[in-house]
Amino acid sequence: MKLSEMKVGSSGRIVRLQPCEKVYRQRLISLGILPGTEFVVSCIAPLGDPVEIKVRGFSLSLRKGEASIIQIEAVEP
Repeated sequence: MKLSEMKVGSSGRIVRLQPCEKVYRQRLISLGILPGTEFVVSCIAPLGDPVEIKVRGFSLSLRKGEASIIQIEAVEP
């Protein structure tokens, strides 16, 4: 499932990070975007870009291209 397919208020869990630029991948990892991490979609811009998630106690905004490398699964609250 993709992050862009989720609705505001829904919860998810990161399954894996797909291969991408090493620098960007390392930046996500340093922010705590790791497999098994749960998050909540807190806001989606009117045109769907960016998406804001709450993860590990902070809000993180991701653009569609950035979010596309994060593979997720939906989690029931």
